Amino acid sequence: MGRRRSIRFQLTIWYAVILTAGLSLFGGLIWWSLRQRLIGEIDEDLQGGASRFETYFRTEAAELAEGQLRDELEEFCQALPPPSYIFVQGSSGFRFHYPADAPAIAPHFRILRRQFILNGELFDLEVGAPIREVRHTLDLLRLLLLSLIPMVIVIACLGGLWLSRRALKPVDDITAAARMISIENLSDRLPVPGTGDELARLTEVLNTMLARLEAAVTTLSQFVADASHELRTPLAVIRTTAELAARRARSPEAYRESLEEVVAETERMTKLVEDLLFLARTENAAAGMPLDPVDVCEVVRDVCSEMRALAELRQLRIQVTLGDEAAIIAGHRPSLHRLFLALLDNALKYSRPGQDVILTVENRDLRVSVTIQDFGSGISEADLPHIFKRFYQTDRARSSGGHGLGLSLAESIARAHGAVIEVSSREGDESVFRVVFAARGASPTPAAHPSKAGAVPSAI
Repeated sequence: MGRRRSIRFQLTIWYAVILTAGLSLFGGLIWWSLRQRLIGEIDEDLQGGASRFETYFRTEAAELAEGQLRDELEEFCQALPPPSYIFVQGSSGFRFHYPADAPAIAPHFRILRRQFILNGELFDLEVGAPIREVRHTLDLLRLLLLSLIPMVIVIACLGGLWLSRRALKPVDDITAAARMISIENLSDRLPVPGTGDELARLTEVLNTMLARLEAAVTTLSQFVADASHELRTPLAVIRTTAELAARRARSPEAYRESLEEVVAETERMTKLVEDLLFLARTENAAAGMPLDPVDVCEVVRDVCSEMRALAELRQLRIQVTLGDEAAIIAGHRPSLHRLFLALLDNALKYSRPGQDVILTVENRDLRVSVTIQDFGSGISEADLPHIFKRFYQTDRARSSGGHGLGLSLAESIARAHGAVIEVSSREGDESVFRVVFAARGASPTPAAHPSKAGAVPSAI
């Protein structure tokens, strides 16, 4: 492949080609218009002269003999503007031309030919006017156009090259600044031209993209750091337990306890890895998640049946209100099951013994909402904006043995379904989580950050 030309070079070439075509067309039209105008004026004069000569010829031919007729025609022609050319020939042999050397000079004249009949005889009449001045004028104009147009094109191309260099200078500045930005300095931004034109808007868009990229890299780095920290603890426990068990001979019961501890930590680590993989798949492949008609009431009913034994173990009651009609949305049933399972598990985990956990499904105004209300310790105002962040745990949550991924998973699944999770809570009292979906057939609600009071943004 040949070396690609710069935009500046391409703009200059296109400008030169278009300007050359335009000036050539313009010059050609001027030359052709002037020629038509000058030739037209000569033809008008020839028409008038031919009519006057024919009238005079008819008058004199009716009264004079042929010899006298020639003398009168000679006098008539001498009164015409010099130089003029007239030639008349009759079918019976009559011939007259003016001036005497008319056949020699005729090629340099504009000739008008016409015929007329007089006394039954057909006459051919030629009237001419010189066109040397017209040709000279047209040749001079052609010379001026052929000499000036290339000069104008060269000057215009040089000016266009200068203008294109000046207009594209911000692009060079942006390119140089973009080359300097790498993963180490993603906080740097491109210089925005103060022109307010398309380049300024493009630069602002690129800066916005860099800001999103910086946020994504920061989130990824934090995610890797948090995941490494969370995985370090069970790995350290497994290693320590195994080393202690292998240090000296122990009883079968001691070995069993050590192995049970290793199995427990392995299960905890496996659950953490599965949650991380599910979270990554949900966020990176949400567009490929198959969405089918799903009855939210059926999913909630299955989740409640699955969690009822755990609720009884913790001396809690689950109350469910599903409504009289189905609540159909476009969703992925396994993911929705995991979403409600995470929210219900969170509610059961922090409810006080003897209390109720209330689940309500509502279908109205083209929206399906699932509300989970618990009466436990509540969430403090300081923790409320952070509860959907990965690995974030409140003081009470740290003692529960979780990883801080449950609500993050729930939020990610909700966002993949175009839903939002709204949270309201009072510390020491109750917490209400509400998931709002678009009903099937309605336009999905974009997974944006709710701005109304008492709601927690659903985005991480």
